[in-house]
Amino acid sequence: MKYIFALVCSFLAFTSTAQQLERPKLIVGIVVDQMKYDYIYRYWNKLGNGGFKRLVKEGYECSNTKYNYAPTVTGPGHASIYTGTTPATHGIVSNDWYDRGSHKTIYCVDDSTVKSVGGTGKTGAMSPKLLLVNTIGDELKLATNFKAKVIGIALKDRGAILPAGHAADAAYWFDSKTGNWITSSYYMTQLPAWVEKFNALKYPMQYNKQAWNTLLDISQYTESTTDNTPYESPYKGEMTPTFPHDFEKIGGKDFENIRRSPFGNTLSKDFAKEAIRSEQLGVDEVTDMLCLSFSATDYIGHQFGTNSIETEDCYLRLDKDIEDFLTFLDQTIGKKNILLFLTADHGAVPNPRFLIDNKLNAGYFDPKDIEKTAKSYLQKEYNDSSLFEALGDQCIYLNQPLMESKKLSLVAITYGLSRAIAELPQISNAYPASVLNYDESTQKIIHLFQLGYNTHRSGDVYYALLPNYIESTNQRGTTHGAPYSYDTHIPLFFYGFNITPGSSNSAVDITALAPTISSLLKIEFPNGCLSNPIDLDTTK
Repeated sequence: MKYIFALVCSFLAFTSTAQQLERPKLIVGIVVDQMKYDYIYRYWNKLGNGGFKRLVKEGYECSNTKYNYAPTVTGPGHASIYTGTTPATHGIVSNDWYDRGSHKTIYCVDDSTVKSVGGTGKTGAMSPKLLLVNTIGDELKLATNFKAKVIGIALKDRGAILPAGHAADAAYWFDSKTGNWITSSYYMTQLPAWVEKFNALKYPMQYNKQAWNTLLDISQYTESTTDNTPYESPYKGEMTPTFPHDFEKIGGKDFENIRRSPFGNTLSKDFAKEAIRSEQLGVDEVTDMLCLSFSATDYIGHQFGTNSIETEDCYLRLDKDIEDFLTFLDQTIGKKNILLFLTADHGAVPNPRFLIDNKLNAGYFDPKDIEKTAKSYLQKEYNDSSLFEALGDQCIYLNQPLMESKKLSLVAITYGLSRAIAELPQISNAYPASVLNYDESTQKIIHLFQLGYNTHRSGDVYYALLPNYIESTNQRGTTHGAPYSYDTHIPLFFYGFNITPGSSNSAVDITALAPTISSLLKIEFPNGCLSNPIDLDTTK
């Protein structure tokens, strides 16, 4: 009898083990800030075999992935990747937006109720409280009874905080004043010992003593313009925007230049590796998550543009960082135990002056002309230019309480103002909020603005510039934010756990990423998610 009882217990134990749900031990989300879709293939012949090429050859590529809203900037991009929805639902309508209640512009991760931990002044007074919905990490926490660890890391605070979500164990970002990784009291009261130990190594100080020179002989950078062009901005203290960029020579009281160089990406990668080691991510049967954003690419892109040697060299160096990181994951956790994705939060337009010089249509637009046109129209039609309240990201905020007191129609004013704005030669079109909020449009660009419009946070009139036009009077570097393909088309790769190598040219919205990861994990989609998972089946 005892023998039979023992046999039954053994069988039950075996059955329980055999039926245990298979999940990866660690999810790694990598976002490359301002990465255009074509960069990997533009620089393909100079890439190593273990970085981007490994993701292409061993991962699954969705080559027709685009952002399905406007404006395309960092805060909304990171939020949309991890929530599976657009600003209309998650509420991060831009990096900054005008708050009608306080009559001030607020930052997407500002939180005056928390304090810096390890940082200086307001650099750490940040949290995800303005994000209205859950992230993948939040749902993973719920699915594991909060046993999973979720950590966000980026040079930019918003690049660490928004991906990690509300229930994250930690988010860390870089304080360029001190050169330290910091966080806020939203997550903890003091930095963990491993973070303090890492900060004590003073890597930024070591990088500041180095010059940024090209990885290869500069003559090999044939995919880019020459080194000294009028399309680039030098670092403060430099005479020309040319290699080598000697940070020790040009000086500076802080470590801002590290943020604006490939060293910033390497620093982020090394800090992420230490987080995995010290927090023991992926070592047990409960799935953990690391959200890593490489922010230096965005700073370099803004300063030097999409066709510079600096941008190319940054990606060649990032390729080596990714190779080192993948090798580290192999050695510590194993490819079959990780589920990794790599994408970008937006793209960028080539420098408009560069395009013009090469006979392509492009240009610049002074945003002050929007304010001037709006006030002129309001003064002419309603005898009150103070109905204009503020400019936002491609939008105008009107003084609604003043309109109500004057018994003026918001709809009538916004329709008339939209027509006036649309008459400016650099403007493609302008749209009243009522169209974005209530009408169902089949026009693609209007639909993109609709998905970027949030009733409580967005403006009253939105406008789109002509393709290749940017809101700037500075003709050096570049920017992003448009609803056009150069800003919306980005890379997307899945790699590791249960991912069969392959690729697809089928149209994919960036908001499909979160439900895809959730499906692979067998957990609920983020609560605001409105997209379906991507079909990664390569057997068809």
